[in-house]
Amino acid sequence: MSVRIADDTRPPRHLSPRVPPRFDLSLSENPFPPLPSVLRAVHMTLAQANRYPEFLPRRLPTLIAQHVGVRADQVVVGSGATGVAMQILQSLVPPGAEIVYGAPTFDGYPIMCEMTGVAAVPVPLDTAGKQDLRAMLRVIDKRTALVVVCRPHNPTGTVIPADELKAFLSSVPARVPVLLDEAYVEFLGAAEFADPLALIGKYPNLLVLRTFSKAYGLAGLRIGYAFGRTELIARVSKLQLPFGVSAAAVAAVAASYAAEPELTARTLRITEARDALRGALLARGIAVPESHANFLYLPGPGIATALRRAGIAAKCYPDGSARVAVGDPDADRTVLQALTPIRHNRNHRTVT
Repeated sequence: MSVRIADDTRPPRHLSPRVPPRFDLSLSENPFPPLPSVLRAVHMTLAQANRYPEFLPRRLPTLIAQHVGVRADQVVVGSGATGVAMQILQSLVPPGAEIVYGAPTFDGYPIMCEMTGVAAVPVPLDTAGKQDLRAMLRVIDKRTALVVVCRPHNPTGTVIPADELKAFLSSVPARVPVLLDEAYVEFLGAAEFADPLALIGKYPNLLVLRTFSKAYGLAGLRIGYAFGRTELIARVSKLQLPFGVSAAAVAAVAASYAAEPELTARTLRITEARDALRGALLARGIAVPESHANFLYLPGPGIATALRRAGIAAKCYPDGSARVAVGDPDADRTVLQALTPIRHNRNHRTVT
């Protein structure tokens, strides 16, 4: 499927505050609340909310390191993946230097570039809605201080094959750090998974960024982390905010890891709902690209308007396309009902 991607780095568009949306699907959130065991663990920490958390986080990096399979000094944590990404920009990218990324992308990257005085170098996605790794390599020069690769990609949900990713990493100059954004990694199938330990073992300039906001359903607690070689993590950790990780975050992560089977089942439920909704939309002639995340990209003029009229807040794009979170049965049905009257040519080839 030939795809045209239009960049839009504006924050998500919501309905008027006077008319709250029936469903807010704009931020690709998990539709389900934290598991009961996680809620209990967080609630227990509130009894000591008068006490400060650790001055610098030790428990949370240790928990994550044990789960991932690295040492604690190979992990840096922060306020969501966005907070960690900001630490990475501030510690590795001097003002005036350049960051290369596929565009459109997660809204946070262009916003953080503007905040830190860094020059953004957006590279259009290819015709399949994937990051154009060859084009990204061509724009890397002496001014490049960071390259961002999202896997799965936001907003299209596409995935760069593991062998293409490895070839790309081998071609990036060793002096240039690469941030592999895996915010949606838990939604990948086994065939798409790329071993992060093998990657950081081979590529010392690689940082892997993850979050507890999506699959784990803890967006409100703001828990993110990155891992990589000790030398690179040490540079990022110099900007670790004192008292920046709450006791509730530590408790939530520990309880979430203990409830891994339940969370895996919940993730499977979301991906099955995603695929079912995509199938139904394809049957109606809407050329929805295959997604490997917890959202669907809905291409074509009139999509955003139809969703808005149905009371659905979505991430909207200039040509009328939209991205919606999936997994809530009522919301999925409403999306399908809202788009049923739309008739697109089955060979529609525009994704924006």
